[in-house]
Amino acid sequence: MHKLLLAACVALALLACGRSTNSDEKAEHYDTRGVVRGFSPDRSTIEIQHENIPDFMPSMTMPFVARDPKQIADLKTGDAISFRMTVTQKDFWIENVKKIRREEVNVAEPKQTSSVSTEHDARLKDGDQMPPFSLTNQNGERISLDTFRGQSFLLTFVFTRCPVPNFCPRMSNNFEELQTSIKTGSGSLAKTRLLSVTLDPDYDTPKVLSDYAAFHHADPGIWIFATGDGKDIDSLTRAFSVYRQTEGGTISHGLATALINRDGRIERIWRGNAWTPAEVTQAVQAESK
Repeated sequence: MHKLLLAACVALALLACGRSTNSDEKAEHYDTRGVVRGFSPDRSTIEIQHENIPDFMPSMTMPFVARDPKQIADLKTGDAISFRMTVTQKDFWIENVKKIRREEVNVAEPKQTSSVSTEHDARLKDGDQMPPFSLTNQNGERISLDTFRGQSFLLTFVFTRCPVPNFCPRMSNNFEELQTSIKTGSGSLAKTRLLSVTLDPDYDTPKVLSDYAAFHHADPGIWIFATGDGKDIDSLTRAFSVYRQTEGGTISHGLATALINRDGRIERIWRGNAWTPAEVTQAVQAESK
């Protein structure tokens, strides 16, 4: 049962439920509305609280990439907008963005939540020591920072039910590609390990993570998936300034991927989903020089 569900999530089988399709681009299109809740520092992404999208996604707040950045250039937090969401098996973006009246958008004003980190000054940065952690891997074994002592490792955050192709599925596909590079590499690259920490500890049990790991052909000697107590997960997400909150039965979240060196110090943090396996491989190889 778990395997069927996980395969469905990763393959985005839920996209086949009677929505408008452009057969040439193999894309699904959803016209919806929402309220702007924020922007990334470089305005490369826009955070939108969107309406419920029947048969696809409940109302939630999440970051989007605009296909044409000019369409969001004049927007500000609190603006009501209509837009088209386009989803393919590998990507996800918005277009046709237009300002509308707030009363046209059917979303409630969000309540303040402590699960969203606003402590930007306290968040980890390049050069900081990796904080200690205690988690459980896909085999039900306890792991900690000491598990990786003397080895460089890459850490990222995902959850197995994530339906957005360029979020968790992209992170896991990137790690799968990195695993191949590690297996065929030499020197420091060959000794590097991978750690995917779930953002959904209530659902992502070791068994669920084990099935997900198998789907991605994860070698447990290289790539570990981890879950833990909600407080332990919150501690890590706050440290990396990755927001995580439950909305409409799914999880709204940010992304961060970090390279931690053999001494437990953070070499580099990539925020968002724009990094490539080649870029990370280059950073791993440079770290040992």
